[in-house]
Amino acid sequence: MATTGEQTDGPDSTAERVALWRAMHVQVDAPPHVLVDEIGLHLAAPDEGWRTRPDMDPAGTSGFRAAVVARARFIEELVCEQARRGVVQYVILGAGLDTFAQRRPEIASHIRVFEVDQPGPQAWKRKRLIELGFGIPDWLRLVPVDFEASESWSEQLAAAGFDARLPAVVVSTGVTMYLTKDATAATLRQLAGLAAGSTLAMTFLLPTHLLDDADRPGLQASESGARAAGTPFISFYTPQEMLALARDAGFEGAQHVAGTALAERYFADRSDGLRPSSGEDLLVATT
Repeated sequence: MATTGEQTDGPDSTAERVALWRAMHVQVDAPPHVLVDEIGLHLAAPDEGWRTRPDMDPAGTSGFRAAVVARARFIEELVCEQARRGVVQYVILGAGLDTFAQRRPEIASHIRVFEVDQPGPQAWKRKRLIELGFGIPDWLRLVPVDFEASESWSEQLAAAGFDARLPAVVVSTGVTMYLTKDATAATLRQLAGLAAGSTLAMTFLLPTHLLDDADRPGLQASESGARAAGTPFISFYTPQEMLALARDAGFEGAQHVAGTALAERYFADRSDGLRPSSGEDLLVATT
């Protein structure tokens, strides 16, 4: 979810970084690739020397890069599984430079994809999608919400055609660390009211003491960078705490998916040593 003020000349900086890491995975890591996505790179169209940026260092950011593609692959598999079961609504809260609709039209065109994001970056993305020839098909709904003005994303979603009577997959990645725990709890209560058969996938950051020793400096560097950018990390959760929040919110089921489990699922047989850094886990909750 974009955390900066409205802008019209480019994406949120965090969204751009994630998109570039996804492209870096294709460009610098050996196959097989966990996720193939260079569309976000084309959307962002960074300066020619983007790969020399400190936050793109191939070795220094490999764990973050691997974690980003692992969570994206997991969520994509979840969405495809739910679509096969007949769920026809997919909501991305804080969509940024998500490219599911462009990369997987064989799935996306049979459901309705709602991308919720800040008005400025989303207007820019709409323009770029049109410029690159992807267009905005009827099944892709771009839903601008001014979070800083406390606009209701659920009201804007309904206005864009979301049917609250039907189940949905809702995804929120890279957001909870920027929100107070009360705000996340309120969001969970709202999402727990979705139609029966709905699924939420939400990422959260672990407290530092739960990270592998080798990954703590990386998280501390990320914290420092976020603070310097004016978007500090303010909330961390133990898995037990996040599960309790989901159950208290009213979800019928709640499951913790550890980042280490994604590492085993997608990186176990690699010979190049590429592994996701620890620190970000997932909540998967069902209504």
